[in-house]
Amino acid sequence: MLDYMTLRLIWWALLGVLLIGFAVTDGFDLGTAMLLPFVGRTDTERRIAINTIGPVWEGNQVWLILGGGAIFAAWPPLYAVAFSGFYLAMFLVLLALILRPVGFKYRSKVDNGRWRNVWDTALVIGGLVPSLIFGVAFGNLFLGAPFRFDDTLRMTYEGNLFGLLTPFALLSGLVSVAMLLMHGGAWLAAKAAEPVAARAARAGTLAALAVIVLFTLAGIWLALGVDGYVIGGTIDMAGPSNPTLKTVAAAHGAWFANYGAHPWTIAAPIVVYVGALATAGLLVIRRNWLALVTSGLTIAAIITTAGFSLFPFLLPSSLDPSSSLTVWDASSSQLTLTIMLVATVIFLPIVLIYTAWVYRVLRGRVTAAAVEDPSAHSY
Repeated sequence: MLDYMTLRLIWWALLGVLLIGFAVTDGFDLGTAMLLPFVGRTDTERRIAINTIGPVWEGNQVWLILGGGAIFAAWPPLYAVAFSGFYLAMFLVLLALILRPVGFKYRSKVDNGRWRNVWDTALVIGGLVPSLIFGVAFGNLFLGAPFRFDDTLRMTYEGNLFGLLTPFALLSGLVSVAMLLMHGGAWLAAKAAEPVAARAARAGTLAALAVIVLFTLAGIWLALGVDGYVIGGTIDMAGPSNPTLKTVAAAHGAWFANYGAHPWTIAAPIVVYVGALATAGLLVIRRNWLALVTSGLTIAAIITTAGFSLFPFLLPSSLDPSSSLTVWDASSSQLTLTIMLVATVIFLPIVLIYTAWVYRVLRGRVTAAAVEDPSAHSY
């Protein structure tokens, strides 16, 4: 077996891969839904936008389930704290995600403009709420969550839903909304027929520029107005999964320490700026598929930047910093991580190959003729 420290690092990286996989694939679904009223001025145009994601959104959402399952199996304390403390926020996300399949299935059941507008609004909400809440959750990782463990490792959470909606967390939510709007704009520019594609390209360009501004503001705020956390003394990287065996203290500028200790990590935020600028430029000149690639790279870089900044913390505690969960004390056993890694090595490539095949089969633009063809079974 691989040593315990290496396994923990691998699963920290795989958790990031799953988050990126969800954000990049389901991200353009959420972005498309949010853009629906802006890119579709007629029912046919909205149907074009909806049918660009209609065949793939369910498969894309599986990445969210994989991420939750990986957290449950590989990082049980993180799962316990996050899914208990952030329960109401996750419930809001779940309700919003439920609106998506209902909206897709029901909007065309009645040939009535008001009926369809109601379900289009539901789709917009189903795209906006998860995009915002996921970003707010990332913002709260930097602020710390109000939980503690006692000497028997029983967790107590002393926060509430409104306590999560702090100004910095909401700014992080806006970063998330902007990046998914950018991704959705790039997707529609590549997959939808005109004039939907042209409107989406303009919206994606504006969203890419907004990503640059909001990401910069969040970085400045993080540097000047948010204290990070540091581990005091030494920690056994292959030690037991007991978060109470260490000491942690708040420290100004701590979230930027990894960039000084490991200068190569600065590549992640640089890619954010380069990728967002490239996406905006490529959408302007209508190199749509390249814009979709650079948009995905931008999203991956934003998540990677957050991961590098937080490392080795998974979820800091603002109530009792020494109860903070880290890569070194919040994992499953060495045997569990090993078995999971073997399964991942076998099955993840199969999932990726199948997904690539699906997108190849579904290549090409969605046109008005296609969605209006009664034999096409379009939404």
